[in-house]
Amino acid sequence: MKASGFIKFLIFSFFGVIIFISGFYFGQKERVFVNPSAELDFSLFTEAYYLLQENFPGFEEVSEKEKIHGIIRGFVNSLGDAHTSFFDKEQSKIFLDDVSGEFEGIGIEIGIRENKLKVISPLKDTPADRAGLRPMDVITKIDGESTTGITIEEAVQKIRGQRGEEVVLEIYRNEEKRSVSIVRDVIKIPSLSWQIIEDNIAHIELFHFHGNITQEFSTISREIVESPVQKIILDLRNNPGGLLGTSVNISSYFLEKGDVVVIKTQATQNEDQDLLRARDARPTLRDYPVVVLINEGSASAAEILAGALRDNKGAKLIGMPSFGKGSIQAIHDLKDGSTLKITEEYFLTPNRNAINEEGLVPDIKIEITEEDIEREEDPQLEKAIEVIKEESQ
Repeated sequence: MKASGFIKFLIFSFFGVIIFISGFYFGQKERVFVNPSAELDFSLFTEAYYLLQENFPGFEEVSEKEKIHGIIRGFVNSLGDAHTSFFDKEQSKIFLDDVSGEFEGIGIEIGIRENKLKVISPLKDTPADRAGLRPMDVITKIDGESTTGITIEEAVQKIRGQRGEEVVLEIYRNEEKRSVSIVRDVIKIPSLSWQIIEDNIAHIELFHFHGNITQEFSTISREIVESPVQKIILDLRNNPGGLLGTSVNISSYFLEKGDVVVIKTQATQNEDQDLLRARDARPTLRDYPVVVLINEGSASAAEILAGALRDNKGAKLIGMPSFGKGSIQAIHDLKDGSTLKITEEYFLTPNRNAINEEGLVPDIKIEITEEDIEREEDPQLEKAIEVIKEESQ
C-alpha cells in the first residue's frame, strides 16, 4: 500500500475537458490495491495476446509500454463514462499546461454528449469565440477527419497546435453543416470582469473557476461595496467551470456562513457523502439582490454556484438550460508519468436537484437568436436588467 497524490477538479464536458481544462486542487489519498474479481478471466486476454503476437505483422514494432497503455485505454473505455479517461505522459503534460491558464490552441472546451463531440463553450475573446463557435455546436470533422467514435483526448491533440497554424472544423448547428477555419493562437484565460450599468447595477462576468479568481473576486467585491452599486447581475454564461473549492469560495460572498453550497454523493447512489458549506467571506455581498445569467455553456462549478444562489437566496436564473456537468473527477498519477482521470462523485444542488445530464432549468427562459447576434443585441442581459430592477434591496 502506498500513498499517491491526486488532483480533484470539476470539468463540463465536460463535462469532459479540454482545449481549455477545468481547474483542480491537490490532496493526498491512500491507494489500496485489491485483487481483481475472480470473474475476470485473464486467460482470455493471454490467449488474445499470443494470437496477436504470432499473427499480426509488426507486433514487435509496438513497444511494451504502448501495448500496456492500449490495454488501459480499452479497460477505461469499457466503463462507458466520457469523463473517466487515461492520459499518457504527453497527454498529461497537455492537461497540466492547459490548467496553467496559458496555452496554444483555439480556446474552446469540448465534451462528449450523446456520443457526439460538442462545444461546451468558447472562451471569451479567443479565436474560437471570434470564429462564432457556440455552446452545443457538434464538431463532425477536424481537418477533414470524422469525429465519430473519437475520444476527448484524441480531439484535443487534433485541435491543439502551434500559434499561427490553421485548423478546420466542420460544425453541425440547427440542421446545417458549416466549415470553420480557425487560426491557432496563444490562449490567455481571463478570470472575470465587471462594470456598473444602469447607474447602480453591477454586471459581473465570471469566465471560469480556477487560477487566482478567488483573490480577484475578493478585490472586485471591495470595489462593489465602495461603489454606488445596489444590485448584482452575475453572468455565468459560457463558463465551463473549474475548481470545486473555488465555486464554494465565490458562493460564500453571497450566502450566509454555513449555508449548503453543494451536496456530494457517491456515483450511482443518492446518499449524502459530504455537504460543502459557505464560509465567512469579507467583504460580504449577501445583502445585495442578485439574478444569475446561464446558458448551454454554463457547466460544472458554474452550475454549482447558480444552483446554490437559487436554492439559498431565491436568485432567479435567466437564459437557457445549463450544460449538465454534475460529476467530480480525480486525477491519479501512475508511476510512468501517465494519469487516470476517474469519475468518483456526483453533486446535487442544496435542494437535492441533480445536475448531471439534466442541467439547471432557468426560471425565465430566453434564447439568443441569429438575428440578435447580427444586431449585437443581448435579450438575456436585457431581461436580467428588467428583473433586477424589480428586486428591492
